[in-house]
Amino acid sequence: MPSTDAEPIGLIAGQGTLPIAVARGLKAAGHPVICLGLSGQSREAELEEICDTFYRVGLIRLNQWIRVLRRQGARRTVMVGRVAKERMYDRFHMFRYMPDWRTARLWLVRLRHDKRSDRLLRAVADELASGGVEIMDALPYIPELLASSGVMTHCQPNAEMLADMDFAWPLLRQVNTLLIGQSVACKDREIIAVEAVEGTDRMIERAGTLCKRGGWVLCKASNPNQDMRFDVPTIGPATIERLKQQGAAAVVLEAGRTIMLDKPDLLKLADKLGIVVMGRQ
Repeated sequence: MPSTDAEPIGLIAGQGTLPIAVARGLKAAGHPVICLGLSGQSREAELEEICDTFYRVGLIRLNQWIRVLRRQGARRTVMVGRVAKERMYDRFHMFRYMPDWRTARLWLVRLRHDKRSDRLLRAVADELASGGVEIMDALPYIPELLASSGVMTHCQPNAEMLADMDFAWPLLRQVNTLLIGQSVACKDREIIAVEAVEGTDRMIERAGTLCKRGGWVLCKASNPNQDMRFDVPTIGPATIERLKQQGAAAVVLEAGRTIMLDKPDLLKLADKLGIVVMGRQ
């Protein structure tokens, strides 16, 4: 169980509602929360209301993150919420985001030949640790949001869905091992889309375009060596709506290692829209 002492904990917040859920979990466990909202990414107004202190910080200014957290007495932090990595490939991105010396050194030296997401996140964690700030796992603070094994909706999968799940799941695990992405879409025992840097939402749209007749299945899981401190597969009610819009019939999630934002509402919405939600090991 999380500690209930008064140790302040940092929260480096990216996009979406997950940072908000984690902030509430940290507060419920008795921790003052020092929030660093990534500029242009986080939901600042909502986080300011929940957290004890809030700072807007640069997206690629690691030294600023360390200075703020240490000044506020936070020696441990969680880092949650998606960051739109594709923006890092925009033209003139280095001028737009203006990295500080720590980030520039990390990007140009340690990540010079390998900028894959898992390596980037591990390098960020190591750089924060070198500055006296440890990244910690957020999952103990949000157990109620994790996917569980078995069918979680009242909607049940039919034989065709189960066959597609059984076909796609082991293939997804191979994709995970290759660090390509977290999701695949399957219909009639054929993979119709694989997630890459665009993220799950855009992959869902692509799958819907490629499978006009619908009835396809989405499978989503982490890679075997994924560091759950800062890179946890996540879906929310908006994912369910997008699946319905694009003709999906079901989604299979890795039990215990996938976050379901607003889980009760998500499952209620899935039943309303006829989307099967299932957890699998």
